[in-house]
Amino acid sequence: MRDARVLVVDDDEGVRQAAVAALADMGCSVREAADAAALRTALAEWEPHLVLLDAALPDGEGSQLLQELKGGNGTRDVAVIVLASRLPDELTELVLGLGAVDVMRKPFRPRELVARVQLQLRQAAVVRAAHDALRVAMDEVNRVQEDSENRRKLVDILHEVTGDLSSDEIYHILARRVARALSLSRCSVILARPGDQFGVVATAFDDPSLRNFEINLERYPEIRAALEHGHPVLVEDLHTSPLYEDLRQEWASNGTQVPIRSVIALPFTLGKVQAGVFFLRRMVDEPPLTNEDVEFADSVIKAAVAAIHRAKVIETTKADNARLEVLAHTDPLTQVLNRRALTVRLASELERARRYDSVLTLLMVDLDHFKKVNDTYGHLVGDEVLREVATMLQNEIRSVDVVARYGGEEFVVVLPETSLVGATTFAERIREHVAATPFAASMVESLRVTASVGVASYPSATVSTVDDLFARADEALYRAKADGRNRVCL
Repeated sequence: MRDARVLVVDDDEGVRQAAVAALADMGCSVREAADAAALRTALAEWEPHLVLLDAALPDGEGSQLLQELKGGNGTRDVAVIVLASRLPDELTELVLGLGAVDVMRKPFRPRELVARVQLQLRQAAVVRAAHDALRVAMDEVNRVQEDSENRRKLVDILHEVTGDLSSDEIYHILARRVARALSLSRCSVILARPGDQFGVVATAFDDPSLRNFEINLERYPEIRAALEHGHPVLVEDLHTSPLYEDLRQEWASNGTQVPIRSVIALPFTLGKVQAGVFFLRRMVDEPPLTNEDVEFADSVIKAAVAAIHRAKVIETTKADNARLEVLAHTDPLTQVLNRRALTVRLASELERARRYDSVLTLLMVDLDHFKKVNDTYGHLVGDEVLREVATMLQNEIRSVDVVARYGGEEFVVVLPETSLVGATTFAERIREHVAATPFAASMVESLRVTASVGVASYPSATVSTVDDLFARADEALYRAKADGRNRVCL
């Protein structure tokens, strides 16, 4: 975030100074504005990535300025977090509806401000990258649009799908336009990945009611082949193709009449992951599909993938900010919270426990002799063990609990409103589960590990901060290790 530019707009100098200090510490380039006029002046000479906007300025309401920002060509994509001394429901609904990405109460805690700003800057960077990828795709389309009539059709289709549409709407438009361009009776989008037994119909040009309909991919060998190899599959005639030999025998024995003559399965990827296929078909009384049809449809779909990906990104960005914040702070190996996110979440839970006079317990789980696993079997096996342990912990906890990777082979489990007695019982269950589970079964034979667990709880005479809670749990873990490992200590 060191290259991020943030504009702080507030008539309270103390608020501005607090925000500038917090954001400067995280490496942002920060400018200030005390009123609407100063905001407009700053925007005229500077392009911020994010604006912290006071809900009420001396010369302008925050909602009006927000509308102005979102209506401007140069500022439409700037993320805006609204600051307000009070947060009535109607204000929150209003500013979020006008395009703000978040709302915060003043006075704010600097750490919370930094966390929220970091989240929105990351999301804004993803959206900018999607816009850039879309522009690259459109530039390529424009370069070849004069090559043939097919290229002209391609441009028409892409112009239709590059607006503010959802991914489902883009799928529907593409299926309809490809079907009309190639005079197809049927064109569908099937969402599936290599190895899946079932796929889901995202849209069907010929029958919109099939949306979200599940199909058995065993009945569609061309779809399976396209997903497996990542290349388009053309079947000019189902009644002679080797791909359908087994199914033809089944049709003959059942007396089934198949009205389809030829098909094309065109795979597409989103974020380098096979996401599904466009499934094109013609009937027995229609001309067969050809390689030229494959080339045209494939060019449409490949160019449109950027728009689909952009739609997916925007849908994700508009989703629940709390869920996105968790995803943004996920350990890439184990897919649980990382250490930084854990610290932020634990501070929040400790503050909640203090406010409501409740209990908060922390488990520090360390895999015993894990270096030996890496040295004996290699780091790939070690990584697989860590992933499986993380999954096991996730499956054991409640929805209000938190699992995080603390570092190396250490995990932390946060248990709100759980006493030492209940937490110790839970820790013993985890320890027994780890000891009884064969890990990395697909990579080695009978690899087993054990875990030592340290338990600490708040309230306690020795715990008043997050650091205290970590320290007490770490001390308990050290005792578990010293006492022989594979045990739980308080």
